[in-house]
Amino acid sequence: MAPDVFELSAPPVNSIVGHLLELGQDPLGFLTRCRDYGDIVPLQLGLTPACLVTNPEYIEEVLKNRHNFIKSRGSRALKTLLGEGLLTAEGESWFWQRRLIQPVFHQKRINKYGEIMVEYTNQMLQTWHDGETHDIHADMMHLTLQIVMKCIFSAEVDAGEAKVVANALDVAMQWFESKRRQNFLVWEWFPRPENIRYRRAIAQMDEAIYKLIQERRHSEEKPNDLLTMLMEAKDEETGQQMDDKLLRDEVATLMLARLPTLEDLGQLVYTQQVIKESMRLYPPVSIMGREAAVDTHIGGYEIPQGMSIMISQWVMHRHPKYFADPETFQPERWTPEWEKQLPKGVYFPFGSGPRICIGKGFAQMEATLILATIAQSFQIDLVPEYPIVPQPSITLRPEHGLKVRLKQMALDASQDGKHQPVQR
Repeated sequence: MAPDVFELSAPPVNSIVGHLLELGQDPLGFLTRCRDYGDIVPLQLGLTPACLVTNPEYIEEVLKNRHNFIKSRGSRALKTLLGEGLLTAEGESWFWQRRLIQPVFHQKRINKYGEIMVEYTNQMLQTWHDGETHDIHADMMHLTLQIVMKCIFSAEVDAGEAKVVANALDVAMQWFESKRRQNFLVWEWFPRPENIRYRRAIAQMDEAIYKLIQERRHSEEKPNDLLTMLMEAKDEETGQQMDDKLLRDEVATLMLARLPTLEDLGQLVYTQQVIKESMRLYPPVSIMGREAAVDTHIGGYEIPQGMSIMISQWVMHRHPKYFADPETFQPERWTPEWEKQLPKGVYFPFGSGPRICIGKGFAQMEATLILATIAQSFQIDLVPEYPIVPQPSITLRPEHGLKVRLKQMALDASQDGKHQPVQR
């Protein structure tokens, strides 16, 4: 008989609610400390038994088996925002959606978005000036939202319905963070101020998205944006297409993920190394949750049905067993040879297994284009002593923003006739 997971070493319990208080107060620090207890660390989250998995093989086992390990309670809390979209759906519903949507994200279909991304990035740079101090996090959030609104709706982010949707997403991020701090113990329907704001914002977002969908259905013009592609996507076996409700859910999911992009920029090797190292230290999602749908096993240990399984990119990406000087920013470590020797389940900023982020390749290219475009014009330096406090909300973000100073770069003609940026 396989040993029970509860027989393993675990951090001490200092509260009647188990480890909930420590997890709520400092989730990234607490889970990092838990790593020292072994490959599977049993936790008690109130009345819910849980465990943190830190063995790469076990992580891959959990992420690959979508039947035994479904989305966790925290992920399901997003259903009010995302409905039954690709991120929250389970079982055959998820499989059908994934099969239907996958062709929409074929690289050849979205190459044109590269021009949109460069255009909007250059528009942003025209508002920047040498010596200014900016909250780069706020600037990047606005920029990526501009891009995704244009790519999905062919709409400007500051106009009409798009502005309503952008506001709803911001409210949703704040709401999810408040629920996380409460360990999802305060029900969404409870009449707290943040719950009321959240429900009102979702209602306004729904109205705006449904209006955009209806306008598109009745329009003779069909722009080549993602909304049109989703509306035209058809199941080859049944001929079934998405109804308005599922379109709404998929659109909300794509906007939350700050999606798509462009063509391959493989020649920008160092730029991509910088992006990989940035996502190692600050992964887009820092903690993932699954729940055992049936009595099962992980690494030979019994996992009872209903147990919550926690997997943390933050913990694994900074594991000293796999990364030398794990707290140090070293883009040069990402050589093809070094990356190949990393075990699966160690570095997974976009998840892994069948539910890996559908926009992974496109998001990587988006980051490459934006970074390359900015670097041609500006050097960006962090304001000295500015505190960077990671906030593990729906996505990882800096709690107090990210203040930087801009240094404009001048263009200097090189011998081959090309122009290279030099610092002024």
